Amino acid sequence: MPSEEAVPACDPCLGGIEAISTAVLAMSGHLEVREVLRRITASARSLLGAEYAALGVPDDHGGFAQFVVDGVSDEQWKAIGPLPRQHGVLATMLHDPAPTRLADVRRAPAFEGWPAAHPDMTDFLGMPIVDGTEILGAVFLANKAGGFTAHDEELLRILAAHAAIALSNARLYERSRELTLAGERARIAHDLHDAVSQKLFSLRLTAQAAATLVDRDPGRARAELAEVARLAAEAADELRAVVVELRPAALEEDGLTATLASQAQVLDRAHTATVAFEARQVRALPAAQEAAVLRVAQEALHNALRHSGAGSVRVTLTGTPARGAVLRVADDGHGFDPDSVRRAGRHLGLVSMRDRAAAVGGTLTLESAPGSGTVVEMEVPGA
Repeated sequence: MPSEEAVPACDPCLGGIEAISTAVLAMSGHLEVREVLRRITASARSLLGAEYAALGVPDDHGGFAQFVVDGVSDEQWKAIGPLPRQHGVLATMLHDPAPTRLADVRRAPAFEGWPAAHPDMTDFLGMPIVDGTEILGAVFLANKAGGFTAHDEELLRILAAHAAIALSNARLYERSRELTLAGERARIAHDLHDAVSQKLFSLRLTAQAAATLVDRDPGRARAELAEVARLAAEAADELRAVVVELRPAALEEDGLTATLASQAQVLDRAHTATVAFEARQVRALPAAQEAAVLRVAQEALHNALRHSGAGSVRVTLTGTPARGAVLRVADDGHGFDPDSVRRAGRHLGLVSMRDRAAAVGGTLTLESAPGSGTVVEMEVPGA
């Protein structure tokens, strides 16, 4: 639907640059889609001085996948009822990239009314949020003293362009997180199959062998039962280790240093190998860096405890002068030839660890040789 008043071809909205900058910073500092939508809505309402604001993201079934409001109390929102459908003025905006500015939305040809508890609205300004040719959603403003102007429309257009970037980034982040979680689940399932399932299978066969030897060869039966006890203990260790990895790391509540210390302590109890942790002059890191360091530490510990035959593993986290940090995971296991492993098509999680480091601007190195143990070192920058 075209605007009622054309936007003048003049220097656009210089008076609103500072306000737009504040609004853009408010909505771009978040990565969760719901929070980004809320920030966009609140920023638009504050920027233009409107009484009400809303933002709708359409689904593929004639409704809204998400709908966020600002200026409406929780009690009012509950009284209004179900989310609106894509009809009337809202539907027009979701299929037309042009802005909509009306002196009285109730007189628009496409207006179809609203629920009884819905606040009364007159002047209206709506702006699609567009990424290329795709309309991601639309932001709606209503009831501004004196009505909306061409200047307001231009301010909202600029804000919507930045909102499209923030929303696209948030969607990519959430998709990346979903893929990461899926990968973690697949890896843990693989670990369960390779480690626990095989040990339980061996345990069952050994127990069957012991049962057949009880009368014929009691000495060998006792030896087989001792092996059953050993395999059961190893299976219990493996299960405890997997449970540790399934538990969500409390990064937000405890921070990286405390979380790593806790994980090392639990793994030390769960495995026969000694697991020690030390931190030196570590400052708080950005959330993305802390998450990457934790995941790399978990992967390196996984390799050391499950594959290296190590008697001890030492984890250190050291702060750098540039406010970054260096993670070091060293074991005294049998080591390996990295080139041979790579040629054989086995990666031991190295690709994943390097990708995690690179994603936060860090680097990852690995040193290992047969009989010499393994050292994984990751360095990340600070804020």
